[in-house]
Amino acid sequence: MTTEVVIKTDKLTKRYGDFIAANEITFEVYSGEIFGFLGANGAGKTTAMKMLCGLSTPSSGDAMIAGFDIYSQTENIKKNIGYMSQKFSLYEDLTVVENINFFGGIYGMSDQNLKLKKDKLIETLGMQKEAKKLVGSLPLGWKQKLAFSVAVLHEPKIVFLDEPTGGVDPVTRRQFWDLIYAASDSGITIFVTTHYMDEAEYCNRITMMVDGFIKALDTPTNLKHQFSATTMDEVFFELARGANRKAD
Repeated sequence: MTTEVVIKTDKLTKRYGDFIAANEITFEVYSGEIFGFLGANGAGKTTAMKMLCGLSTPSSGDAMIAGFDIYSQTENIKKNIGYMSQKFSLYEDLTVVENINFFGGIYGMSDQNLKLKKDKLIETLGMQKEAKKLVGSLPLGWKQKLAFSVAVLHEPKIVFLDEPTGGVDPVTRRQFWDLIYAASDSGITIFVTTHYMDEAEYCNRITMMVDGFIKALDTPTNLKHQFSATTMDEVFFELARGANRKAD
């Protein structure tokens, strides 16, 4: 992790009529950082992530993502980020190789670079025998690891992970986080939402949203000290127990 700022927001806000989904959120994220973005259902996490990815225009406030303006340079933002959703963002009726080729093309990779990255990716994941199998036939954990690997195939500055480990067992989740650590060590910034409070412990810093507001932002250790808690579950409960919203 370095001190280079790759995400910077200033009072970023999203309104839908009288409803304020994200309310003047302000924070910075550094290059190579694993940044946890947490909150209960309805906290505003998904709304905020859509703005940061250039998928939703803010109502007010400012933000720079990977050095690009969130209003006028959304296409540049999209080229410099990776994204993985809870559903893993893969096409299940395509093979492993076809998925890699498809996303490599979307990211604008050259044929030569794509071939090198594809061969290395398949070898690293140990999926040589599965390379020509349909993704829909793979176990959930394999889909998950493949989806993450595809999201960082083009070496983006930032990868956004929207609850990427939902529905998988603890061992597979731990293996997935090994991939996250490797990406972070290579300089890729990880911006991750999760419902698993044990995963919050793996982040360098955490922000917690409640009803559209950022209520806390610090390291897991500092937050536990601040709230006299022994676990992040306890911190989360203290912050979220007064929440009024029930869905994003």
